[in-house]
Amino acid sequence: MIEPQLLRAAFCAIAAVLLSAAPLPVAAQTAGGDYRVGDRLASPAQSGKAAAYREISWDDLIPADWNPERFLAELDLDALEDNDPRAAEAMQRMREEWDRAPVVERLGGARVRIPGFVVALEGDGKSIREFLLVPYFGACVHVPPPPANQLIHVVPAKPLPAAWNMMPVWVNGVMTVGQVDSEMGRAGYQLRAVAVEEYKDPLPR
Repeated sequence: MIEPQLLRAAFCAIAAVLLSAAPLPVAAQTAGGDYRVGDRLASPAQSGKAAAYREISWDDLIPADWNPERFLAELDLDALEDNDPRAAEAMQRMREEWDRAPVVERLGGARVRIPGFVVALEGDGKSIREFLLVPYFGACVHVPPPPANQLIHVVPAKPLPAAWNMMPVWVNGVMTVGQVDSEMGRAGYQLRAVAVEEYKDPLPR
């Protein structure tokens, strides 16, 4: 449970990540030191060529008529003190709103390729058998989970090395629409991964 004095900061942090995609000033990095909390991977390039898996971005997972800013517009964050009970209430309302975030139904059955970061769910210390794919570094670990339509539950065809936890990857697979609850967050999508590859493109600056 988040301490009262951190509620407003956490609320603002997660809202900033979703709405602006701006890196957060948190010193949490990978072993290589390349990623900060809030960093996103480059959007997929559009080659125009037919492929077995269609490259999509995280924006493609959000229905066009869903407006997450509507909830934020109702709040006056500047008026909330750290110990204000309204901060806790706002955090709870935000969590409920984002846990039921709508998905794009037509993606069900789609063969897609998407980049993201690994958040391990199941493994044995040597490998990862199940994970959440998240849109930015630190999601579900250093900051609260993003909306359900920004979380993908992945079961890879082959376990990943344990060292890939929190690392960037490309995932190719068949998408399913449906919620999966885990201790790290509620995912609105599932992906049966045929292949998981290291993400080697440069970070956007």
